[in-house]
Amino acid sequence: MKNLSIFQKSFFKPVDRVSRKKPKLALYMLGLFLLFLTAAIVAALGAITALLSPVEPQIITRVLDATGLPESKPARSGYRLSRPVNILIMGVDRVPQVAANSSKSFDGRSDTILLLHLDPRDKSISLLSVPRDTKVQIPGVAFSKIGEANARGGAALAARSISSMLNNVTIDRYVRISTDAFRELVDLLGQVEVFVPRAMSYTDSAQKLRINLVQGWQTLNGEQAEQFARFRNDGLGDVGRIGRQQSLIQAIRNRLVSPSVVVRLPEIIRLMQKYVDTNLKFEEILTLANFGLQLEPDNFKMVMLPGRSSSEEDDLRSYWIVDAIGRDRIMTQYFKQGLLDFAPGRFGNPSQSVLPSQLKIAVQNASSNPKTAKTLASFLRKKGFYNVYVVQDWPDSQRQSQIIVQQGDLEAAKSLQKVLGDGKIEAASTGEIASDLTIRIGEDWVKRFN
Repeated sequence: MKNLSIFQKSFFKPVDRVSRKKPKLALYMLGLFLLFLTAAIVAALGAITALLSPVEPQIITRVLDATGLPESKPARSGYRLSRPVNILIMGVDRVPQVAANSSKSFDGRSDTILLLHLDPRDKSISLLSVPRDTKVQIPGVAFSKIGEANARGGAALAARSISSMLNNVTIDRYVRISTDAFRELVDLLGQVEVFVPRAMSYTDSAQKLRINLVQGWQTLNGEQAEQFARFRNDGLGDVGRIGRQQSLIQAIRNRLVSPSVVVRLPEIIRLMQKYVDTNLKFEEILTLANFGLQLEPDNFKMVMLPGRSSSEEDDLRSYWIVDAIGRDRIMTQYFKQGLLDFAPGRFGNPSQSVLPSQLKIAVQNASSNPKTAKTLASFLRKKGFYNVYVVQDWPDSQRQSQIIVQQGDLEAAKSLQKVLGDGKIEAASTGEIASDLTIRIGEDWVKRFN
């Protein structure tokens, strides 16, 4: 697909003289493209970014070494990110009766939609998950589900629709991945280890879909990982699925740093190229690789687009209705849009957090003492957090307590952390769905709140 007008000018800047030696150039390009390819394929079902992994950035160096390339230092790549960049990533359904190697094979509905923000100013990455059933005005189509935009007009129409919904945020590039990629990728990696929070059982004869996973830590093959990602029969639908997709991020990143996998990545990614369509240029891929090497673990944040499920009063179709105030806060705190970027006449300051008395805080025990949750909830109410409630225990014991930023309000999480005096802020939508913040109590707080 051509680089259409919705997409912006290039974002890389040469900082050194780049070697033009032909013998290594093709292999160098392949190695870095394959790295980005892995990130894109993983992103198709929510587990993104081997390339941009803040936990193990040395993955990039290891793969370059595995391809026999000596130039793996960040300064030697010759390119740096010159400005903030937003990349739209879509996992698209297979188009019936279209050959797998055809460009039209990427024109299906979007099953997964992610907007990736890379910011060189603070060396950070933010990942926004957009539910595929989000109600949006698609240019030339009227209101529909955002997942249909790619099928109606390709990546350009999808980008325009998402940009308009997110306060006209700039979208620089796109990556489209066939959802067929996921199962094969996991099998090529040799399975992944994932915590299944509850038993999952579902059968759909029409779609030939059978899901059967037991609760607890499981080592999943490609088919089982796909079941984990696609399961929707828990009363939470697509929104609950996004939380599970984000859980796969860590699982696949953990697998990618395994020495037995790292040496095989070039071979693995070569097999996966057929699943990806992107308008990223070679120099831009070099730039992303360079940027990925500079990341710190705490500078990677994930969030889901805030909203609610529609009711019959809203529409007969099932939609995800965007919370405008929550969206504006996300665009300010995660995408760094200033107040001048917002439409005139909007009430409130999008950079302002929810008041402590209004915050919905879920307290979840993940320690050996189930009484700790009630004690902590009582403590918070005395501190002025009145909308606090205890939810069912997390079935996997944790050592360290977490403050999970479910709705993306980072400033509120920092304020709560100050009150508690501790707790790791986890910027991911993996907590209790209806909460603003979820506190997951680990063993480190058992004596303190007992």
